Amino acid sequence: MTKTLKKTFMIIGIIIAVLLLLALAAYLALSHDYSGSPPVSVSDCTNPHIAADGVTRVSAHRSGGGIAPENTLMAFKNCVEDGSFEIDIFEFDVHITADGQLVLLHDDTLDRTSNAVEHFGHEYVRPSEYTYQELYELNMGEGFVTDSGETPYKGLRGEDIPDDLHIMRVQDVFSYLSGHGDYDYIIEIKDSGDLGYASCDELYRQLEAFGLLDDAVIGTFNAEVTEYMEANYPDMLRSASVSEVAGFFIDSLLGIDREDGYYKFEALQIPTSYYSGLIYLGSTRLINAAHEHNIAVQYWTINDAETVAELAAKGADAIMTDYPDMAYEVLRSGE
Repeated sequence: MTKTLKKTFMIIGIIIAVLLLLALAAYLALSHDYSGSPPVSVSDCTNPHIAADGVTRVSAHRSGGGIAPENTLMAFKNCVEDGSFEIDIFEFDVHITADGQLVLLHDDTLDRTSNAVEHFGHEYVRPSEYTYQELYELNMGEGFVTDSGETPYKGLRGEDIPDDLHIMRVQDVFSYLSGHGDYDYIIEIKDSGDLGYASCDELYRQLEAFGLLDDAVIGTFNAEVTEYMEANYPDMLRSASVSEVAGFFIDSLLGIDREDGYYKFEALQIPTSYYSGLIYLGSTRLINAAHEHNIAVQYWTINDAETVAELAAKGADAIMTDYPDMAYEVLRSGE
């Protein structure tokens, strides 16, 4: 057999093995009746991010970015001062600036949400390239579009930009919210590598200064930042990494019961499914398994009432949504 032919057979074998594993995963996922199991009791759980009272919490994703410009003071004000709904948790993302400030931004660049391209004269404007004061000049409501297609803040420049539409730092968020209630936080560190490490340092400093270390769960999609967090800030609560979510999913699917302390994270921050629904994470089985290990389950990003109600019935601890007013109405309608 020639070397080329051997290589061909090896590739075919790998493809077949992968297909068999996918088929097995699909079979296991589809052959378990997840919704049939009732939620387990969480009254004995000590994790503060588990809804011990059984009432699923409302989390404003991007500070309620569906009803006001995301991650702005205007959005926070809308959630806190509206009066028709209440927020339990605020979710937002952070990047570090050139002068070491942590600012709120979901995307890798400021292009979509602000007038950064026009202001700085180039595309792909990253927070790490500019100081906080330089970024403060931007209109962070520039890209906001209402559900009816209107752009109420587009074109505002200079002194016409309202104070609550400038870019925010984490300390600005904590300072404002500390005067309006007792809130929890879901915060994602967006930067990787050295920028991610610096973000972690500054975030820890701010959380400690405001006494919020136990009130925030920190997430990142960068494995090296997770490792840095574990090594340097073991008292910082964190969510599971992508690989840890995969491992926990398999354990719950196969009924593998790990010993206490095996899982090093405090929360699963997950969507309801991956890979077009092939891997389903919105199950009572998974939620129960998490609670049995004192792990909170927080879902993103749920923008329809039916799924909000479904996940709440299964025992989800929190629902992250761009429309917290909608989620509040669904979750509190039975009170």
